[in-house]
Amino acid sequence: MLFQSSLRKELARSFGATLVVLVTIVMTMILIRILGQASAGKVNPTEIGLIMGYNLIGQMPTVLTLSLFVATVGTISRMYMESEMVIWLSSGQSMWSFVRPIIQFTWPTLIVVFILVIFVWPWSNKQTTDLKERFERRGDLERVAPGQFQESANGLRVFFIDKSSLQNKQGKNVFISAADQGKQSMTSSHSGHIEMIGEDRFLMLETGQRVEQALGQAEMKVSEFKIYGTRTDEDSETIALPSTRSIPTVVLLQNPTPSNMGEFSWRIGLIASTFNLMVIALAITSANPRVGRGGNLALAMLMFLTYTNFINLGQALVNDGKIQWLVFLFTLHGGTLLLSLAWLTLRANNWTWRQLLPRKTKPQAT
Repeated sequence: MLFQSSLRKELARSFGATLVVLVTIVMTMILIRILGQASAGKVNPTEIGLIMGYNLIGQMPTVLTLSLFVATVGTISRMYMESEMVIWLSSGQSMWSFVRPIIQFTWPTLIVVFILVIFVWPWSNKQTTDLKERFERRGDLERVAPGQFQESANGLRVFFIDKSSLQNKQGKNVFISAADQGKQSMTSSHSGHIEMIGEDRFLMLETGQRVEQALGQAEMKVSEFKIYGTRTDEDSETIALPSTRSIPTVVLLQNPTPSNMGEFSWRIGLIASTFNLMVIALAITSANPRVGRGGNLALAMLMFLTYTNFINLGQALVNDGKIQWLVFLFTLHGGTLLLSLAWLTLRANNWTWRQLLPRKTKPQAT
């Protein structure tokens, strides 16, 4: 049918253009955030591209959902502004006639969003977390960057090695500030190198000075040395609890704790919102020559942000145990679908809310 094929083709063109723009914006925002984390020493600078890819994959469900919503609103707005909608409606089509081609265009993307949310989202978050934790658990000497003060893994020591001097596990002008067992110490040496003693790794300093001071006391102990060895901290043995974002969906269902069910309701909610937003787009889009297409897009963004905030709010309520996840899903997404269908019914029958309100009858004059 000409009507359905032309509508799907225009939706495809608008969706592709919108997706490219949104992906570019999201990539830029992710890159800026990761560069900030790398400069703060939270991620490995050599793994920026990898972390950026994992973050982009994790954000793709939201990007696809927003692209579909904006493409649908933009397409229908153009049809109204160029009077194409009038032609279709006068030829026997109705607002309900748009539902079928929109669903036919949406369902492949809906399946992709389902796969990304249920399977890829926790996997990408786990990969990102593993990369960051591996970088955080690296040894003290791996943290040292020549010419920069660098904190150790346990936060008790600060290292400094002269710029462009860290070669072959040797360095010049080494400085170490440490606080341990109620003492503050500062050690400086002309040079130092790494040496393995048994299974432990030591930093051997040569020709230097060490200053010790007990916390809360004014007395200081100054000593000079020709060779001084200090054991370097290895990877931290503390294991952080996995975030609910990185837990597979099957594991969430097997352990129905409030936090797990909150994450599960968020994932299901994102899938349900993809379909509901298509109905909302068809219901809210109208022709208004005074505001043009920008008014419909502004209203669409407001609806998207409001819907997304309600999904996040529901997740927080489920996490706190204030509402059951099934009640939340049926209330928010079921209620949104019913309201959207009611709004679309009013549009299809040219009804107004004022017409549905009961009217007061005037008393007849006698």
